[in-house]
Amino acid sequence: MKFINAAKFLKATSAAAIVTAAASHANAADIDIPYDQFTLDNGLRVVVHEDRKAPVVAVSIWYHVGSKDEPEGRTGFAHLFEHLMFNGSENYDADWFQPLEEVGATDLNGTTWFDRTNYFQTVPTTALDRVLWMESDRM
Repeated sequence: MKFINAAKFLKATSAAAIVTAAASHANAADIDIPYDQFTLDNGLRVVVHEDRKAPVVAVSIWYHVGSKDEPEGRTGFAHLFEHLMFNGSENYDADWFQPLEEVGATDLNGTTWFDRTNYFQTVPTTALDRVLWMESDRM
């Protein structure tokens, strides 16, 4: 059985990681995705990137609230509220997924992190009005 010298292994893998990180950083700098950004009268910041290769639209709503806003010693509330927001809203008191799945939505979900909670879905362009109405009602 052959053993690898730990110091040599760490040096080699660290160097490889640095080269990989530098290469990916250089590639990321080369990416240019055009977008428009504007703020509505109610303060909602909107970022739009148009790509008409397929007749679908991805909608992602981000709220600047997450686990950082939980009381000390009481964790999990941000994630709980993320899940509760799928249980209907003021004008739609039913399963959140049903009306979106009816129009062909895919990739519907939400996530919670330290500084944000977000909800997202991909729908046919003909269903954009429905998604925006439901998201505005969820707000």
